[in-house]
Amino acid sequence: MPEEQHVPVRGFNARETREALRKANLHFLRKWGNISAKRKSLPSPMIKTCCTHGMHVVASPVNSSFRARALQVVHRQRVRGLLTLAIETSCDDTSVAILEKHGAKTTASQGSTPARRATLHFHEKVTANNSQFRGIHPLVAAQSHQSTLANLVDTALKSLPLSSSYAHGATYTTPVRSESQKSIHKKPDFISVTRGPGMRSSLTTGLDTAKGLAVAFQVPLVAVNHMQAHALTPRLVSALEGKHGGAPVPEFPFMSLLVSGGHTMLVYSTSTNDHKILASTVDIAIGDFLDKIARDIVPPADLEAGGDIMYGRLLEKFVFSDGAGGRNYTAPAMPSRSHLKGRWGWKFAPPLHQEGAKASMKFSFSGLGSAVERCFRDRAKDVSLCERLDIGQEAMRVAFEHLASRVVAALGKLSYSIDPLNPISTLVVSGGVASNKFLKTVLRSFLDARGYSHVQIASPPPALCTDNAAMIAWVGMEMFEAGDKAAMSIASE
Repeated sequence: MPEEQHVPVRGFNARETREALRKANLHFLRKWGNISAKRKSLPSPMIKTCCTHGMHVVASPVNSSFRARALQVVHRQRVRGLLTLAIETSCDDTSVAILEKHGAKTTASQGSTPARRATLHFHEKVTANNSQFRGIHPLVAAQSHQSTLANLVDTALKSLPLSSSYAHGATYTTPVRSESQKSIHKKPDFISVTRGPGMRSSLTTGLDTAKGLAVAFQVPLVAVNHMQAHALTPRLVSALEGKHGGAPVPEFPFMSLLVSGGHTMLVYSTSTNDHKILASTVDIAIGDFLDKIARDIVPPADLEAGGDIMYGRLLEKFVFSDGAGGRNYTAPAMPSRSHLKGRWGWKFAPPLHQEGAKASMKFSFSGLGSAVERCFRDRAKDVSLCERLDIGQEAMRVAFEHLASRVVAALGKLSYSIDPLNPISTLVVSGGVASNKFLKTVLRSFLDARGYSHVQIASPPPALCTDNAAMIAWVGMEMFEAGDKAAMSIASE
């Protein structure tokens, strides 16, 4: 008997592949005329399923016609890549994205390098107007999601890549009607959505919409952790084609400093789905701290003119009006002590003041926020512009050095427990506060001063630092390729 040829077929759903091969087999047999009679003349086995190593087509050389037809069906799916529609509604931003990965997957073990290139076909965001509350109001955010999400999804569907129903089959396409005509587009392979953490009412709106889309398209649902998405955003940036593309890929293992208005945590990541929280805040998040002190420090006229409730951005712009982000900053050789400003008479003590092995792996910002507030108590109108600038820069310096001290402490502690041949070489800084230039200046200077100059800082561009659906789409891709799918009964967390 002629020797069998094993042709590996990977990078796609095995169930769909078996179905494609079965249909190709039946089509081939029907063309012969008598299925029952001709089936007996076909060598066996025609198709072999290998559960451990994926799908293999097993065929004899005499079956070249069948093999060519079957592999043509399989190759069609492989070349098509992966396509997802993603929804992010964890807070007050309503965001929808359509992301496509191209070509067959050829990644290394543990997914250390995203080998596929990616295209962001659609990415838009609408932020709720909370200006009258000078902060995020859950009810206003939920109402914004309900009024904008459906319209964003409707617009996004028109940006799905165009397709030919004859080339890909109805299984992989969907009609989309515009004002003038109906066109055939590629159907998403799955729907990605933020499950949490976040505000429950906001999350539920996005999750329910995603479930409806998954049921309507008859595709799987992938539920993504919001903080995991922030940690893996630099991997998206490295794979994107276009204005955000071309960044280096963070290699596992790496450390992530996730800093936003709702979270502050230090995470150690060894693979796409393996993350360990090393430190987190015991009170308020760094972004919340910056927003609160900005309401006192930034002059009222500037707050009103800013037209934004993300006051932390206005604080950075006010303190570093030249846009330099404190580039002249140099980390102290020894741990910082309390700083007394003799010119003004106030001082800011570093939170949980310890460094190195004795440092507690915790963040705290409420005490520092209270110290800033005391500078303005009963004398807000008497605080000069010059003093406001000093308060703002000193408060940010102390807070960012607090963050940097825990990063350095974690690097020191991990150096004794990880493989010395595979050390941490990247610090990912992500989240809304990651766009602060002074923060990255302090981190870089601290790493250099404490003997970690080899650790590179990877941070997404400002547009991808804040909450967005593009990062949800990317992590959805990585989770889907790893076999992760959510049940339709899943709830927000």
